[in-house]
Amino acid sequence: MARYFDIHPENPQQRTIGQVVAILRSGGLIAYPTDSCYALGAQLSNKDALDRIRSIRHLNDKHHFTLMCRDFAQLGQFVKMDNDIFRSIKAVTPGSYTFILPAVKEVPRWLSQPKKKTVGVRIPDNKVVLALLEELGEPLISSTLLLPGEEDPLTEGWEIKERLDHQVDAVLDAGFCPPDLTTVIDFSSGEPDIVRYGTGDPTRFE
Repeated sequence: MARYFDIHPENPQQRTIGQVVAILRSGGLIAYPTDSCYALGAQLSNKDALDRIRSIRHLNDKHHFTLMCRDFAQLGQFVKMDNDIFRSIKAVTPGSYTFILPAVKEVPRWLSQPKKKTVGVRIPDNKVVLALLEELGEPLISSTLLLPGEEDPLTEGWEIKERLDHQVDAVLDAGFCPPDLTTVIDFSSGEPDIVRYGTGDPTRFE
């Protein structure tokens, strides 16, 4: 059964953050709220978690997983980008955007997209996630919590607990989480390509 944590959205309790990070470090898979719907998250070294996420969401090996990063210093350790791309991304983050970029060699091969060697990255505007990332000290492997055959992500922690009780190890509930998806920008060619329109304003990349 998944452990259930009620957490304050603006002032997340440090004790709770510590308990959740301990679950992540022990190989756990969590469901957590972001600034753009709920997500599934695991520690960067947790290869088994990818199989669990693929099983929950019925994903194939072409799916881009996202590295949820605390800040630009952390993001820059995992992807390649020139100065123009850096400035474009920095202008709109933190926020509801996911950027697809070439992965550096330090990114595990099983995490990057097999053919393109790319990975999704983002810096969220959400205090619960940022507190988790600060305590963990590294990015979270992340994937939108969108269940197979459903058009919208789940928005309530209690419902996630009910439906995924035996598939995740912890659920963080910070209240209602809007079912909004991020805007996805693919920079792998060097130029912005809008892959998905979401809540992040795409104007800068059109």
